Amino acid sequence: MERNKYYVSVQSRSIMSNQGDAAYELEIEATDEEIKQLQELFEVEEDFEIDTFWRAHAAGIPYHYDQANVGYDMALQEIYRKIHALGTKETKDQIEKMQILNQSLTGERD
Repeated sequence: MERNKYYVSVQSRSIMSNQGDAAYELEIEATDEEIKQLQELFEVEEDFEIDTFWRAHAAGIPYHYDQANVGYDMALQEIYRKIHALGTKETKDQIEKMQILNQSLTGERD
């Protein structure tokens, strides 16, 4: 399959084929199937984000003991792993500088 260039905003969960459509953080080269997989990861992350909203109203639960927060963190790491795999050299360098790929869910580096 043919790879095309896309512009990704993790913050807004958007994947654009035109660079000027909206603000973006990262560039990738992907097939249609890989774009579909990334969109599915964004949907999973959004579901966990909604769960964390409701959990935030229950005081006294430590962050690392809460399943919604752990799920959100895992989903976000998977998004960055996928973008890293599909990314341009600049995108890969940027994600590696963030050091998000080698962190455990407790925030410590593996």
